[in-house]
This record gives sequence, C-alpha cells and structure tokens, in this order.
Amino acid sequence: MSHLNQFFNLETVEGLIRKLLLIFIVTLSFGYGTGVYYVAITSGNSTKTIQENYLGNEEDESAKTMKFKKPEKEIISIIHSHVISFSLIFLAMGILFFLTPYSSRLKSFLIIEPFVSILITFGGIWLMWKGLVWMKYLIIISGLLMHLSFLVMGVLILITLLKPRVKHF
Repeated sequence: MSHLNQFFNLETVEGLIRKLLLIFIVTLSFGYGTGVYYVAITSGNSTKTIQENYLGNEEDESAKTMKFKKPEKEIISIIHSHVISFSLIFLAMGILFFLTPYSSRLKSFLIIEPFVSILITFGGIWLMWKGLVWMKYLIIISGLLMHLSFLVMGVLILITLLKPRVKHF
C-alpha cells in the first residue's frame, strides 16, 4: 500500500464527499455507457462496420446505407476530442481506484491499461484511415479492454464507497 493510501483512502471518506464521489461515479458511468451504446448502434461492434464507419462502403453494392470515407478534418477532430476526454475520464477513475483497498497488481493493470488502449484504439483509427485496414482488429481488442477496465474500476470503486465506512483512530 502506498503512503498516500495510509492517510487517505475511499474506505474512510465520509459525509458529503462520499456522496459526491458516489454520484460522480454513477453519472460518469451513465455518460460512458451511453457512449458505448452509441458506438454499438453506429458501428455494430464488428470489424466490417468499424471499417465502413471511417472508410466508407461505396464499393459494397449490397450495403443498406451508403457511407463515405470520413474527411481528414473529421478524423482528426474525432481522435482529438476522444483522446482528450478519455484521458481525463481515466485520470479521474485511476485516481479514485488508486485510493481503493485492492491489490497493487490489480491497481497497476487497471490504472495503466486504459491509457494504452486509448493510444491503440485512436491511433489505430488514424492508421486504418491512412490505409492499414488490419488495424480494425486491434481497435476492437483495445476498445474492449478499455471498456472492461472502466467497468471493473467503476464497480470496485462503487463497492468500496457503498461498504460501511472504516474508522481509523
């Protein structure tokens, strides 16, 4: 356990700050979940539809909806806004998860992994758009790991905050 956890951890937080952190995690999870749902309905969570979402499907005569390759400005805007917002989301989640009583190994993995996945997912989108179409497989894997990290951290933070408060004398 780190020195910071000896003096401040989520098990000992009480009152309004505990309520603030609870409602923050619930609200952030709701927003994150709607984003995941949006990805599911716009890309279908398959490699083919992810590729079509960014590169278009003009050649596919059987496509129900015609999609065109996104312009460079749009790709850059998507990557820019998502990398910044995901970085801030996982910074907040990582700090809160660091203050939980779980093992250092679990903390190390769940705090670092989402940042690696952010780089792979959105770097992968850029590289796929530039022509490395096989990146769609890494995009799926890294996106899944990122979302699972959020889910596990969120659940474990909520469990910690919902447990009766530990008193330190």
